[in-house]
Amino acid sequence: MPQSGGPLANQFQTLQSKEQPMDLSDGTYVTRARSGDSDAFRMLVERHSRSVFRLAFRMTGNEQDAEDVVQESMLRAYKQLAKFDERASFGTWLYRIAANCSLDLVRSKKRRSQNQVLAPEGQSGLENPVMTVPEPGPGPERMALSGEVRARLTAAMGDLSATERSAFVLRHFEGMCIEDVGRVLGCQPGAAKHSVFRAVQKLRRALEPVVSAARS
Repeated sequence: MPQSGGPLANQFQTLQSKEQPMDLSDGTYVTRARSGDSDAFRMLVERHSRSVFRLAFRMTGNEQDAEDVVQESMLRAYKQLAKFDERASFGTWLYRIAANCSLDLVRSKKRRSQNQVLAPEGQSGLENPVMTVPEPGPGPERMALSGEVRARLTAAMGDLSATERSAFVLRHFEGMCIEDVGRVLGCQPGAAKHSVFRAVQKLRRALEPVVSAARS
């Protein structure tokens, strides 16, 4: 009976380990994709599509729009792959593309309609894409208060500029540092910080009546 630990078995195990795709870095996949390896780019899509969708959903407020943004972002990334600097983070570079696609879509929809971007009528039952209010207790007053907070937040997020909304989502919901927010939005850290600050101030003003009522 052949032994399982012989040289041939070891070579086979080594070959298998080299073929494990998820062990490779983004940079390796980028290099392979630039050489025409379609499977390499497919792995990049599979690795980052979920986070890109989450970002797009929070920025557009609509599931179908978010899916469209994911597709457009991946298409742009593929076409611009030759311009990617491998010393940079592929994820941050892709986030910037996705943020720009989301901004383009939001601005386009705002030009066509003055309807709110967040939680449009008929949305497919998903939670508020920007903030999920914790489940209230059984008391009707708390339930009413949570509903009012949700409504005011939705309206206030819709009133933010596209840049303010993007900066706020990236900073407070994606957990990015100001430097990365600036990289994604293509601006200096100071400008990114100012956009986040303006967004926070506007949201605080919108929620202040509800907060004051809860305190009284």
